[in-house]
Amino acid sequence: MTSTTLSPESDSQARRNVRVLVAAQAILGAQMPVNFVLGGLLGKVLAPSACLATLPISVIVLGSMISAPLLANFMQVHGRKAGFMLGALGGAAGAVLVVLAIFERSFALMLAGSALTGIYMSAQGFYRFAATDTASDSYRPRAVSWVMAGGLLSAIIGPQIVNLFTDAADIPFLGAYLAVIVLNLAGMTLFLGLDIPKPPAPKPGDARGRTRAELLADPRILVAMICAMVSYALMNLVMTSTPLAVVGCGFATEDASHVVSAHVLAMFAPSFFTGRLINRFGAPRIIAAGLAILFAAGVVALSGVELTHFFGALILLGLGWNFGYIGATALLTASHSPAERARVQGMNDFAVFGMVTVASLASGFLMNCAGASAVAGWHAVSYAMIPFLTLAGGALVWFALRLRTA
Repeated sequence: MTSTTLSPESDSQARRNVRVLVAAQAILGAQMPVNFVLGGLLGKVLAPSACLATLPISVIVLGSMISAPLLANFMQVHGRKAGFMLGALGGAAGAVLVVLAIFERSFALMLAGSALTGIYMSAQGFYRFAATDTASDSYRPRAVSWVMAGGLLSAIIGPQIVNLFTDAADIPFLGAYLAVIVLNLAGMTLFLGLDIPKPPAPKPGDARGRTRAELLADPRILVAMICAMVSYALMNLVMTSTPLAVVGCGFATEDASHVVSAHVLAMFAPSFFTGRLINRFGAPRIIAAGLAILFAAGVVALSGVELTHFFGALILLGLGWNFGYIGATALLTASHSPAERARVQGMNDFAVFGMVTVASLASGFLMNCAGASAVAGWHAVSYAMIPFLTLAGGALVWFALRLRTA
């Protein structure tokens, strides 16, 4: 069962929407590198224990998890434009609370701001789905890829905000979070150019689609969700601890920013051709390639703690995430009807960010409390990738065997 089938000739509207969403991914998405680079470092300053340093990042993801089904239902009623503007307001409000937390030296206020930032993170997750709403079957994987490719600019803008504004004011970290407020308020105007019709209100007798239990019984949906969960969780597990590991191994905050910037570039650069690869080889094979690259990232991370090792591991982590996550998204969007859209997308992102929440919490504990040094913590994070990869790899093999049997 697939979503609405449109002809390739109808893709002019979809292409216009993709351009808006690419710009939003680039500009508004720049706040996420800021939050992930500075979240653990500022958290370590404000938290009562170093073991809680990455808790603000975990709370961002938790807020995203809780927001996902609510935003999906909100957009089903009010449309994508309203939902994305609401997300940008959440990002701005979250940054305001973090600014107050810096002045008050309040970890609780920082956690509250992180929760509101999660609303933006959840909304950003729906950009890729919105790109497919008005697209034909053949254009959908490319639409998703192009929107994800907008992250290339966010990978440049975000770390530059960190480098230029973190110490620009007398109070450390303040300038970067003030820049995030401006970014959200200015960037939300982009959605005025979005042209995605609101879904029609259901009428008595309309098809309501499958229940959540029936959707999860569909192997395509189940495997797509598992692989999306693992791809995103592993990316977050390792990336969350990277700034702490880099600084803990004797390098500068600017070095950590450069490593994260290279990682985010690797996350989005392949998006220019990932959609074409999916059309040619199929989503399951691209997902499998992504999982293999994620495994390679873990191997590199365990091989040393020089800057070259950090760069290599994080670049591979980004590439693996791209193939795994975009492949899983393509598989998911081809597996449900329009009536099931909000149910499937909300359920998927709830599960994805739920797993990412677990990963980010585990990241902080493993990095700061699982060993006597930053090196030991970094190795613990790398070894923790194994059960995630086993889960996704097993699910993908099971799916391939079912397809072969069928």
